[in-house]
Amino acid sequence: MHLEISHLHKEFAVKKNKIVALQDINMHLDSGEFVCVVGASGSGKSTLLRLVAGLDFPTSGEINVDGSEVVGPGADRGMVFQKYTLYPWLNVQKNVEFGLKLLGVTPQKRKEEASYFLNIVGLTKFAKSYPKELSGGMKQRVAIARALATNPKILLMDEPFGALDIQTKENMQQFLLEIWHKTGCTILMITHDVHEAVFLSQRVYVLSARPGTVKEEIEIDLPSDRDYTIKRQPQFHQQADAIIDLLRAISGDRDN
Repeated sequence: MHLEISHLHKEFAVKKNKIVALQDINMHLDSGEFVCVVGASGSGKSTLLRLVAGLDFPTSGEINVDGSEVVGPGADRGMVFQKYTLYPWLNVQKNVEFGLKLLGVTPQKRKEEASYFLNIVGLTKFAKSYPKELSGGMKQRVAIARALATNPKILLMDEPFGALDIQTKENMQQFLLEIWHKTGCTILMITHDVHEAVFLSQRVYVLSARPGTVKEEIEIDLPSDRDYTIKRQPQFHQQADAIIDLLRAISGDRDN
Protein backbone atom coordinates (compact mmCIF):
# COMPACT_ATOMS: atom_id res chain seq x y z
CA MET A 1 0.00 0.00 0.00
CA HIS A 2 1.24 3.47 -0.85
CA LEU A 3 -0.65 6.69 -0.18
CA GLU A 4 0.62 9.75 -2.02
CA ILE A 5 -0.75 13.26 -1.45
CA SER A 6 0.62 15.68 -4.03
CA HIS A 7 0.29 19.49 -4.06
CA LEU A 8 -3.10 19.27 -2.37
CA HIS A 9 -5.04 22.51 -2.20
CA LYS A 10 -8.48 23.00 -0.68
CA GLU A 11 -10.51 26.16 -0.43
CA PHE A 12 -14.09 26.85 0.64
CA ALA A 13 -16.44 29.55 -0.59
CA VAL A 14 -17.89 31.54 2.32
CA LYS A 15 -20.38 34.17 1.20
CA LYS A 16 -18.37 36.29 -1.24
CA ASN A 17 -14.99 35.19 0.07
CA LYS A 18 -12.78 32.15 -0.30
CA ILE A 19 -11.09 30.51 2.66
CA VAL A 20 -7.96 28.48 1.92
CA ALA A 21 -8.00 25.49 4.28
CA LEU A 22 -5.05 23.52 2.87
CA GLN A 23 -2.21 24.71 0.67
CA ASP A 24 0.34 22.63 -1.24
CA ILE A 25 0.14 19.57 1.02
CA ASN A 26 2.62 16.82 0.17
CA MET A 27 2.61 13.62 2.24
CA HIS A 28 3.18 9.91 1.81
CA LEU A 29 2.38 6.76 3.75
CA ASP A 30 3.62 3.24 3.10
CA SER A 31 2.26 -0.17 3.99
CA GLY A 32 2.29 -0.94 7.70
CA GLU A 33 3.17 2.59 8.80
CA PHE A 34 1.50 4.48 11.63
CA VAL A 35 1.58 8.22 10.88
CA CYS A 36 -0.04 11.07 12.79
CA VAL A 37 -0.89 14.60 11.68
CA VAL A 38 -0.90 17.33 14.33
CA GLY A 39 -1.71 21.01 14.19
CA ALA A 40 -3.61 23.77 15.92
CA SER A 41 -7.32 24.35 15.46
CA GLY A 42 -7.93 25.68 11.98
CA SER A 43 -4.97 23.87 10.41
CA GLY A 44 -7.25 21.74 8.25
CA LYS A 45 -6.43 18.37 9.85
CA SER A 46 -9.95 16.96 9.62
CA THR A 47 -10.44 18.46 6.16
CA LEU A 48 -7.32 16.60 5.05
CA LEU A 49 -8.62 13.30 6.35
CA ARG A 50 -12.02 13.82 4.72
CA LEU A 51 -10.25 14.40 1.41
CA VAL A 52 -8.23 11.19 1.79
CA ALA A 53 -11.45 9.34 2.68
CA GLY A 54 -13.12 10.70 -0.45
CA LEU A 55 -15.83 12.47 1.56
CA ASP A 56 -14.83 15.80 0.00
CA PHE A 57 -12.86 16.83 -3.06
CA PRO A 58 -9.67 18.87 -3.45
CA THR A 59 -9.68 22.19 -5.24
CA SER A 60 -6.45 21.08 -6.90
CA GLY A 61 -3.77 18.46 -6.41
CA GLU A 62 -4.10 14.70 -6.15
CA ILE A 63 -4.53 11.90 -3.63
CA ASN A 64 -3.54 8.44 -4.84
CA VAL A 65 -3.75 5.02 -3.18
CA ASP A 66 -1.54 2.49 -4.94
CA GLY A 67 -1.50 4.69 -8.01
CA SER A 68 -5.29 5.09 -8.23
CA GLU A 69 -6.67 8.57 -7.70
CA VAL A 70 -9.16 9.00 -4.87
CA VAL A 71 -12.42 10.23 -6.40
CA GLY A 72 -14.83 9.20 -3.63
CA PRO A 73 -15.27 6.82 -0.70
CA GLY A 74 -13.94 3.31 -1.18
CA ALA A 75 -13.44 0.01 0.61
CA ASP A 76 -9.67 0.52 0.42
CA ARG A 77 -10.01 3.22 3.12
CA GLY A 78 -11.62 2.55 6.51
CA MET A 79 -12.71 5.53 8.60
CA VAL A 80 -13.01 5.96 12.38
CA PHE A 81 -14.47 9.26 13.60
CA GLN A 82 -14.27 10.97 17.00
CA LYS A 83 -17.97 10.30 17.50
CA TYR A 84 -18.66 6.62 17.50
CA THR A 85 -21.13 6.62 14.55
CA LEU A 86 -22.57 3.26 15.56
CA TYR A 87 -26.10 2.33 14.54
CA PRO A 88 -28.12 2.25 17.79
CA TRP A 89 -30.71 -0.18 16.38
CA LEU A 90 -28.04 -2.79 15.55
CA ASN A 91 -26.21 -4.91 18.08
CA VAL A 92 -22.41 -4.98 18.19
CA GLN A 93 -22.13 -7.97 15.84
CA LYS A 94 -24.41 -6.39 13.24
CA ASN A 95 -22.62 -3.05 13.51
CA VAL A 96 -19.31 -4.72 12.66
CA GLU A 97 -20.96 -6.66 9.83
CA PHE A 98 -22.53 -3.54 8.31
CA GLY A 99 -19.72 -2.58 5.92
CA LEU A 100 -19.34 -6.17 4.79
CA LYS A 101 -23.06 -6.31 4.01
CA LEU A 102 -22.73 -3.23 1.80
CA LEU A 103 -19.90 -4.98 -0.04
CA GLY A 104 -22.16 -7.96 -0.78
CA VAL A 105 -20.35 -10.43 1.49
CA THR A 106 -22.41 -13.52 2.28
CA PRO A 107 -24.10 -13.73 5.72
CA GLN A 108 -21.87 -16.60 6.85
CA LYS A 109 -18.68 -14.85 5.79
CA ARG A 110 -19.87 -11.61 7.41
CA LYS A 111 -20.45 -13.41 10.67
CA GLU A 112 -17.02 -15.05 10.55
CA GLU A 113 -15.18 -11.82 9.77
CA ALA A 114 -17.08 -9.79 12.37
CA SER A 115 -16.48 -12.44 15.02
CA TYR A 116 -12.77 -12.48 14.21
CA PHE A 117 -12.39 -8.72 14.65
CA LEU A 118 -14.56 -8.64 17.76
CA ASN A 119 -12.13 -11.14 19.21
CA ILE A 120 -9.21 -8.93 18.14
CA VAL A 121 -10.71 -5.92 19.97
CA GLY A 122 -11.71 -8.02 23.00
CA LEU A 123 -15.49 -7.66 22.67
CA THR A 124 -16.63 -11.18 21.79
CA LYS A 125 -18.75 -11.35 24.95
CA PHE A 126 -20.59 -8.18 23.91
CA ALA A 127 -21.54 -9.28 20.39
CA LYS A 128 -25.26 -9.23 21.21
CA SER A 129 -25.15 -5.97 23.18
CA TYR A 130 -26.39 -2.65 21.80
CA PRO A 131 -24.37 0.59 21.67
CA LYS A 132 -26.34 2.15 24.54
CA GLU A 133 -25.08 -0.66 26.79
CA LEU A 134 -21.40 0.07 26.10
CA SER A 135 -18.89 2.51 27.57
CA GLY A 136 -17.24 5.14 25.36
CA GLY A 137 -14.06 3.11 24.99
CA MET A 138 -16.02 -0.02 24.07
CA LYS A 139 -18.01 1.89 21.45
CA GLN A 140 -14.80 3.08 19.85
CA ARG A 141 -13.46 -0.47 19.84
CA VAL A 142 -16.56 -1.52 17.93
CA ALA A 143 -16.01 1.33 15.47
CA ILE A 144 -12.41 0.20 14.94
CA ALA A 145 -13.49 -3.42 14.46
CA ARG A 146 -16.09 -2.33 11.91
CA ALA A 147 -13.51 -0.32 9.98
CA LEU A 148 -10.99 -3.19 10.00
CA ALA A 149 -13.56 -5.84 9.03
CA THR A 150 -13.69 -4.66 5.41
CA ASN A 151 -9.91 -5.20 5.16
CA PRO A 152 -9.03 -1.65 4.07
CA LYS A 153 -5.60 -0.80 2.74
CA ILE A 154 -5.43 2.11 5.18
CA LEU A 155 -7.26 3.00 8.38
CA LEU A 156 -8.11 6.71 8.70
CA MET A 157 -8.75 8.00 12.23
CA ASP A 158 -10.04 11.49 13.03
CA GLU A 159 -9.20 12.24 16.68
CA PRO A 160 -10.77 8.90 17.67
CA PHE A 161 -10.08 9.29 21.40
CA GLY A 162 -10.86 12.99 21.74
CA ALA A 163 -14.21 12.39 23.46
CA LEU A 164 -12.83 9.97 26.07
CA ASP A 165 -11.70 10.66 29.63
CA ILE A 166 -7.95 10.65 30.24
CA GLN A 167 -7.68 7.14 31.69
CA THR A 168 -9.83 5.57 28.98
CA LYS A 169 -7.93 7.54 26.35
CA GLU A 170 -4.59 6.17 27.54
CA ASN A 171 -5.98 2.64 27.63
CA MET A 172 -7.28 3.06 24.08
CA GLN A 173 -3.92 4.37 22.88
CA GLN A 174 -2.22 1.22 24.18
CA PHE A 175 -5.01 -0.89 22.69
CA LEU A 176 -4.56 0.74 19.28
CA LEU A 177 -0.84 -0.03 19.28
CA GLU A 178 -1.67 -3.65 20.05
CA ILE A 179 -4.17 -3.75 17.17
CA TRP A 180 -1.58 -2.22 14.86
CA HIS A 181 0.96 -4.89 15.79
CA LYS A 182 -1.57 -7.74 15.55
CA THR A 183 -3.04 -6.78 12.18
CA GLY A 184 -0.19 -4.96 10.47
CA CYS A 185 -2.69 -2.35 9.30
CA THR A 186 -1.61 1.02 7.90
CA ILE A 187 -2.90 3.97 9.95
CA LEU A 188 -3.18 7.70 9.25
CA MET A 189 -4.45 9.47 12.35
CA ILE A 190 -5.39 13.08 13.04
CA THR A 191 -4.86 14.35 16.58
CA HIS A 192 -4.39 17.65 18.39
CA ASP A 193 -2.63 15.80 21.24
CA VAL A 194 1.14 15.93 20.66
CA HIS A 195 1.91 13.36 23.36
CA GLU A 196 -0.60 10.97 21.77
CA ALA A 197 1.05 11.44 18.36
CA VAL A 198 4.53 10.75 19.74
CA PHE A 199 3.36 7.71 21.69
CA LEU A 200 1.55 6.12 18.74
CA SER A 201 3.27 6.99 15.52
CA GLN A 202 6.45 6.39 13.58
CA ARG A 203 6.29 9.76 11.82
CA VAL A 204 4.46 13.00 12.55
CA TYR A 205 3.46 15.68 10.07
CA VAL A 206 3.11 19.12 11.67
CA LEU A 207 0.63 21.47 10.00
CA SER A 208 0.60 25.25 10.27
CA ALA A 209 -2.61 27.10 11.01
CA ARG A 210 -4.83 28.31 8.17
CA PRO A 211 -3.96 27.83 5.48
CA GLY A 212 -2.73 24.42 6.53
CA THR A 213 0.71 23.64 5.14
CA VAL A 214 3.23 20.96 6.11
CA LYS A 215 5.77 22.74 8.28
CA GLU A 216 7.79 19.68 9.14
CA GLU A 217 7.87 15.89 8.89
CA ILE A 218 9.34 14.39 12.06
CA GLU A 219 10.61 10.85 12.56
CA ILE A 220 9.73 9.45 16.00
CA ASP A 221 12.85 7.80 17.35
CA LEU A 222 11.27 5.41 19.83
CA PRO A 223 11.00 1.59 19.89
CA SER A 224 7.99 0.29 17.94
CA ASP A 225 7.02 -1.96 20.87
CA ARG A 226 5.85 0.69 23.36
CA ASP A 227 3.75 0.81 26.47
CA TYR A 228 2.70 3.64 28.78
CA THR A 229 5.99 3.54 30.71
CA ILE A 230 7.79 5.06 27.72
CA LYS A 231 5.97 8.32 28.48
CA ARG A 232 8.24 8.64 31.54
CA GLN A 233 11.43 8.48 29.47
CA PRO A 234 13.43 11.64 28.70
CA GLN A 235 13.58 10.72 25.01
CA PHE A 236 9.79 10.74 24.81
CA HIS A 237 9.53 14.18 26.38
CA GLN A 238 12.31 15.56 24.20
CA GLN A 239 10.44 14.55 21.05
CA ALA A 240 7.11 15.85 22.33
CA ASP A 241 8.63 19.13 23.49
CA ALA A 242 10.27 19.67 20.10
CA ILE A 243 6.89 19.37 18.36
CA ILE A 244 5.16 21.59 20.94
CA ASP A 245 7.87 24.24 20.48
CA LEU A 246 7.39 24.06 16.71
CA LEU A 247 3.63 24.53 17.08
CA ARG A 248 4.20 27.51 19.39
CA ALA A 249 6.58 29.04 16.86
CA ILE A 250 4.01 28.54 14.10
CA SER A 251 1.36 30.20 16.26
CA GLY A 252 3.72 33.09 16.99
CA ASP A 253 4.44 33.59 13.28
CA ARG A 254 0.71 33.69 12.56
CA ASP A 255 0.04 36.28 15.28
CA ASN A 256 2.86 38.60 14.13
